[in-house]
Amino acid sequence: MSTQHTTSGDPARSLALLWRTQEPTSRRNKPNLSVDRIVSVASELADADGLAALSMRKVAERLGVGTMSLYTYVPGRGELVDLMLDAAYAGLHPGGERHDDWRDRLHAIAHANWRLFLRHPWMLQASRGRLLGPHLVAKYEYELAAVDGLGLTDDEMDSTVSLVNSYAEGAAGQAVAVSETERASGMTDGQWWRTHGPVLASLVRDSDYPIASRVGSSVGREHQAVYPAGHAFAFGLERILDGVQVLVDSRAPSTRDT
Repeated sequence: MSTQHTTSGDPARSLALLWRTQEPTSRRNKPNLSVDRIVSVASELADADGLAALSMRKVAERLGVGTMSLYTYVPGRGELVDLMLDAAYAGLHPGGERHDDWRDRLHAIAHANWRLFLRHPWMLQASRGRLLGPHLVAKYEYELAAVDGLGLTDDEMDSTVSLVNSYAEGAAGQAVAVSETERASGMTDGQWWRTHGPVLASLVRDSDYPIASRVGSSVGREHQAVYPAGHAFAFGLERILDGVQVLVDSRAPSTRDT
């Protein structure tokens, strides 16, 4: 995956569209055209072909309208990506009964964010964070509630949520990179090493790198991959939550979440 990031659109225009303070009504001859419809189709294209391949022209072609028609609803590609990002957060944390234990709540939040980036890898290439749309604000509110009442300061609450989210994003980025390598090579990680591993073995003696050879071979046998993305994510998440546990336990028992 390219590391190039797509810039946001004009902040004022994007915010107006995100909060729907300026949304044009569909014209009579285009009753199915709307901001939401444009965003939905653009997201489908980005899911399929990546963010770099997204253009207003391609979105218009998929919708069966002229490119200039889109500019009546969305002023440009940058603003469109801003809208796509906020739309992706919709429904990330569905309502319903929450876990009683804070650790389970953060566990669920991390996995939800991990799956989000795996479903929409293009989000990893888009500039995020400055423009707060309604779905992103709702996400932030929900995730802060997971650590509310534990005795943490407001800054610690924000930092804890940010830590969990950043970890999920980074781990998803690594998983996406592995997936793209497999797709480009036409071989899974296990298949590649079974094919080319003997060549490496003929060049590198185990005795020269005894620890790396032992551990690498053990991991390969256990997971049939050099980088088992799901296992790595789960292991790292538990260690992060262990660290948060230390912070929570340092607070007075009366403020601790039981």
